[in-house]
Amino acid sequence: MKRAADVTLAGAGLAVTGPAILAAAVGIRATMGSPVLFKQQRPGQDGKPFRVWKFRTMRDARPGEEGPEHDAKRITRLGNFLRKSSIDELPQLVNVLKGDMSLVGPRPLVMRYMDRYSVDQARRHDVLPGLTGWAQVNGRNSISWDEKFSFDTWYVDHWSLRLDAKIVAKTVGMVLTGQGISSEGHATMPEFMGADRGADAEGEPS
Repeated sequence: MKRAADVTLAGAGLAVTGPAILAAAVGIRATMGSPVLFKQQRPGQDGKPFRVWKFRTMRDARPGEEGPEHDAKRITRLGNFLRKSSIDELPQLVNVLKGDMSLVGPRPLVMRYMDRYSVDQARRHDVLPGLTGWAQVNGRNSISWDEKFSFDTWYVDHWSLRLDAKIVAKTVGMVLTGQGISSEGHATMPEFMGADRGADAEGEPS
């Protein structure tokens, strides 16, 4: 049922947002050049890598701007609008149609974080990653990593179609108000450097 809802709503979403997608692509090509899409390998369900699609929001890095700490200064005016309106995420509807993602689930982060999770945090990969999720409607990027992962694992434990519908409805409100787009001083979130690696009684990361 969840997969059927994903396919139906993602297809409808692409049809409805087609004009916005076309306008974004033209605007990016005119102001930032090629490529129009940002493609990056991300971990999916069970940590299996897939290629996520987003609209490009940053200009090319200049010498000395290669690190993520420089992302905020590289975002263009158009890119800032695309992020605040969440239009930059619309290409991920194709990822949903392909089965790489669901409409609702923990957001797919970057591959380099995979060995930084605690055992409990890694449970976020027990389900498909989502275009939106429980952490997104409870603060998005304005909350801490610990809070974000806590919301993600809560979703894994309490998933239902009713909860998904609630998250989608709350997402619409957050998109309209532009809440939680970024953590203070960062383009999105600061680098996740890892969970507390102190060992518990069984020698596992705590």
